[in-house]
Amino acid sequence: MSKAVLRFIRLSPTKARLIAREVQGMNAELALASLEFMPNKAAKVISKVIASAVANGGYEPEEVVITSCRVDKGPVLKRFRPRARGRASRIEKPTSHIYVEVAEEKKDS
Repeated sequence: MSKAVLRFIRLSPTKARLIAREVQGMNAELALASLEFMPNKAAKVISKVIASAVANGGYEPEEVVITSCRVDKGPVLKRFRPRARGRASRIEKPTSHIYVEVAEEKKDS
C-alpha cells in the first residue's frame, strides 16, 4: 500500500469530493484514463495525486486499485471586495487537502 497527499490546494472541497467519489475503488489505470476526459479542475489535480501515489509505491497503474480517495477541508482565505456606500463584503476562497491510498489488486486464483 502506498499513499500520496496534496495539501493546501486552492480548490473547493465540495467540488473535489464529487470527483473523488467517482474514482474510489477503481483500478488506477482506468481512473487516470477517465479523469483525463473530465472537464473539472479537480479531475486534473486528483489524477496527479493518484499518479504520485502509484509512483510512491513503485507500482504500475494496471496492478493497483484506489482503496481510498479522501478530500478534507483546508483553511479558508478571506478576502474583501468593496461594495456600495463604503461597505465591504467578504469573499471566502476555500482550500482542500487530498489524500489518496492505493494497494495491489487482489488476484482470485
